[in-house]
Amino acid sequence: MASKACQNLSQVLLPFLIPRLSLHHFAKRGIKSISTPRPNRFNKSQKLPTLESSIAAALERKRYSTPLRTGALGIKKGMTAMYEPETGRRFPCTIVQLDRVQVVAHKTRQRNGYFAVQVGSGWKHSSNVTRPLLGHYAEHKVSPKRHLVEFKVQDESGLLGIGETIGASWFQEGQYVDARATSRGMGFAGGMKRHGFHGQPASHGVSLTHRAMGSAGQSQGGGSRVYPGKRMAGRMGGEQVTTQNVKVVKVDEDKGLLVLHGSIAGPDGCLVKLSDAIKKPWPNIPGNIVEAQSAADPVLAVA
Repeated sequence: MASKACQNLSQVLLPFLIPRLSLHHFAKRGIKSISTPRPNRFNKSQKLPTLESSIAAALERKRYSTPLRTGALGIKKGMTAMYEPETGRRFPCTIVQLDRVQVVAHKTRQRNGYFAVQVGSGWKHSSNVTRPLLGHYAEHKVSPKRHLVEFKVQDESGLLGIGETIGASWFQEGQYVDARATSRGMGFAGGMKRHGFHGQPASHGVSLTHRAMGSAGQSQGGGSRVYPGKRMAGRMGGEQVTTQNVKVVKVDEDKGLLVLHGSIAGPDGCLVKLSDAIKKPWPNIPGNIVEAQSAADPVLAVA
């Protein structure tokens, strides 16, 4: 009877009258906010999807920025001018020549983690090629090349056969390409030429420092040092520059020439890497993989 009376008493009594240990209560330190939490601008919320760090997820994220097919290698021959037949306007053009461009090897996802086509151009004497590279050419039955470059593609459908030749007709008249080349080296240049600084005043208060850079940082309070990335005088040029959305004006398959609208980086005789423009719709090339991919992907189809 006494035990049943105690049980009834514990049910009737308020919770705060019962000893704390019997309720398994654990105190939490801190201040509880009465307002709703503000949205966090950092990616720390538990509602965000889990980031995928696999190779397959990385390839899927880069899918829409990876060309459907391989590019080509060319040599910049110089510049000229042409006239528009409708308006008669004169515009500058760049001449690029494709010299014995050939597929040398493949890079696959199973073996290398990505899909790519290794393309070579030109010719090189076997005595000037190292033995490992000479064995690489011999394995794929391709003559030694002067230049060797990789072009990434979306999937295995963009892998051309080893030994196939890429001519000037690989690109169509009117399509857009991205041209990559090493810019002309200009040697050591000052701040005004390299970064466009305005310089010091040209008249009063300046003595022989009109083109000087000026202060490079604080002497106190900023660490007494020059911050990384400070724009200063130094070597200018000699870097890879990508000129996007260059229009192909004319194609000469017999001579292997491409006429591009406008100018591209690099001096005459430099190597130019040409590929389909990633900021324009993929070109519709008859009998090629691009048609099938464009039909399957309406976002990238040509209007």
